[in-house]
Amino acid sequence: MNRDQMTIFALTAGWTLVVGVAGSAVLWRFRRKSLRLTIIVAGLVPMLAALAAVTQSVQAMFISGHDSLVVLWTLAFSGLLGLAMSVLLGHWVSAGSRDVGRRLRHLGTSYEPVAGNSDVPAELSAITDELEMTRQRLAASRDRERALEASRRELVAFMSHDLRTPLAGLRAVSEGLEDGVIDDVPGALRQMRTTVDRMTGLVDDLFELSRLSAAPPRRRSAVSLRELAEDVVGESCEHARSEGVGLSVSTPADDDRLAVHGDADELTRAVSNLVGNAIRHTERGGEVKLSVDREDDGRVRLAVTDGCGGIPDNDLARVFDIGWRGDEQRDPASNSTGGGLGLAIARGVVESHDGNIAVANVDGGCAFQIELPPVTAGS
Repeated sequence: MNRDQMTIFALTAGWTLVVGVAGSAVLWRFRRKSLRLTIIVAGLVPMLAALAAVTQSVQAMFISGHDSLVVLWTLAFSGLLGLAMSVLLGHWVSAGSRDVGRRLRHLGTSYEPVAGNSDVPAELSAITDELEMTRQRLAASRDRERALEASRRELVAFMSHDLRTPLAGLRAVSEGLEDGVIDDVPGALRQMRTTVDRMTGLVDDLFELSRLSAAPPRRRSAVSLRELAEDVVGESCEHARSEGVGLSVSTPADDDRLAVHGDADELTRAVSNLVGNAIRHTERGGEVKLSVDREDDGRVRLAVTDGCGGIPDNDLARVFDIGWRGDEQRDPASNSTGGGLGLAIARGVVESHDGNIAVANVDGGCAFQIELPPVTAGS
């Protein structure tokens, strides 16, 4: 390296160091300022360092004035271009930062979509996309919370309605017995026992529903849906006979293909609720049918078909809601029993077994279908 090259190297390194130290000091002072201003300063410092070093090098090499002017003008326009690019980049980053800040301020307070700026760097765009997904999850969570709160309020209102009448009846009968105005004492006692049984059923349904929502699953084993369906039919025969309704079950002979992994007591309660509901809503002379088979995809299906005359299309989506009984007035004096929790309990049991439950209208009635995963080798 000759003397001229060493001089140019020294001038370039020296001015770069001086301008770099000064630029670092300015950046440190502006560290809490706008990100746009910081980017502009960061873009200007290298250009000023290059301009100072080239100017001193031109003077040291005794270049002609014309050539010096050409070099300086070239550096000036390059510097202006760099400054413009820094300003544009600073605008993009600043706009993206403001967009992120706006979304953060709305997060948790507003669940409506926030209009954003798409002309931002990829990193900030990824942050805004994540914030939008978080907003959607929060909005969905809020909707679920509102639905659960509305369902809870409706359940409390329904149960209060269903318990008030039997309690009033118990009070009236007990006062009549106390005053000695009731002649048929055994009949009054039977009426009180029937009322207490009805209230006990309501409380049992509430307990079962709360247990399905909060308690961990019980120990489960292989359960034959064919045997379960036959047991439920055997237990419900007397109820069906008293209502004048026929009750039958049809299952294939191959029992090994109809086993599921679950809790026998819970599944029996779910199927019993469906059968009891079907018997209550089937007119005299009608028939309730149970069928168990296996779908092509391997899932085991149990269907309960009744003769209720069908469910209005507007109510099909509400059949499994807590407290729904299909009677708008919820008249306690009607033949409807329970608090409208049977189908909700059935849905909770089936879903806790990773299954699906649905209802559809058929000729003369409706069909409730339960689909459950079969027993696997590792179950």
